[in-house]
Amino acid sequence: MAVQHHRARDEELREMARYFYALKDILRLRILVALAENEEMTVSELARALHVSQPLVSFHLRPLRVLGLVQVRRTGREVYCSLNLSEIERHQTKFMEMLTQAAPSSV
Repeated sequence: MAVQHHRARDEELREMARYFYALKDILRLRILVALAENEEMTVSELARALHVSQPLVSFHLRPLRVLGLVQVRRTGREVYCSLNLSEIERHQTKFMEMLTQAAPSSV
């Protein structure tokens, strides 16, 4: 039983590590903020707003998209991106729950 709990805990920690790894780059954080300020942006619009190349934006969008933090839809050749706040909130809540469950209770 303790081994199963340990494995489940390790999987939760791996999920948190993937989440925070996706957020480790300042450009990725800038992308999230830009999408928070705008309902939806194309990759080209993001590149212009952030003063970086379109391939660089695409490179940094991938880990955010894989984790579901950014949603993407295609219309013809345009790729539209939007923020998935509910998924970000889910990760943040899970992380806080992990910390509060691990903390010694104050008596």
